[in-house]
Amino acid sequence: MVKTSAEGTQKKSFICSSMSLYITSLNSGSNGNCYYVGNETDAIFIDAGISCRETEKRMRRLDLSMDKVRAIFISHEHTDHIKGVAVLAKKYRLPVYITAATLQYAGLLLNDHVVMPLQGNSVINVGNLVVTAFPKLHDAADPHSFMVSCNNINIGVFTDIGFPCEQLIHHFQQCHAAFLETNYDEEMLEKGRYPYFLKNRIRGGKGHLSNAQALQVFRDHRPSFMTHLLLSHLSKDNNNPELVQNLFNEHACGTKIIVASRFEETSVYCVS
Repeated sequence: MVKTSAEGTQKKSFICSSMSLYITSLNSGSNGNCYYVGNETDAIFIDAGISCRETEKRMRRLDLSMDKVRAIFISHEHTDHIKGVAVLAKKYRLPVYITAATLQYAGLLLNDHVVMPLQGNSVINVGNLVVTAFPKLHDAADPHSFMVSCNNINIGVFTDIGFPCEQLIHHFQQCHAAFLETNYDEEMLEKGRYPYFLKNRIRGGKGHLSNAQALQVFRDHRPSFMTHLLLSHLSKDNNNPELVQNLFNEHACGTKIIVASRFEETSVYCVS
């Protein structure tokens, strides 16, 4: 559930149960990615690809407190996922969970005491949250996806995926809500201005997930209890928010479909 203030800013509804999880995309796209998952006392960021100042501004607009954020989890080393990490970690004394290979290639200036080891198929407790990391197919050193759980509620963060592997499908089937990449429309990519090598990088199995691939995951593996799906990491040039919204709405079956913007935060959604 969400509510709208008099000024139009989307804020979370406080009539949700204390057993609920709150989720929002602070930004989603090649210009920066940051996803928030939390409960009444604890929260984490999956990636921090926008500046600390912009992260704080968007958190305030959503009436979310940085004081509840306990950690940052990094999916991979590309700039649009790590741009704000160093400043956020230093200012708020946040541990950063990151694989050794990702840290090596990221070039982040982090104090040793904030760097926390992350490995494939690891389960990490952060306050009352349980974070499961698992490998994904993407053209990065050691990329991972995440599922965040609390009180038997599961939230998936599945972006920057070249192909929907068995691990992705297994975790998607457990999710009450998920951020799922819908990066490009296949026809728009084929007819677009990108050079041939870049088109092949995007659609080559370790790049990004197309609308059609994501829709197949949703149609074939959506659990009956999934309440929210946030379509994420849309390409600026090779996708269209209205197109993908309409595509998924046709197959929603009661799941609320939200397109995560590359320009602003989404509302906060209560998953219970």
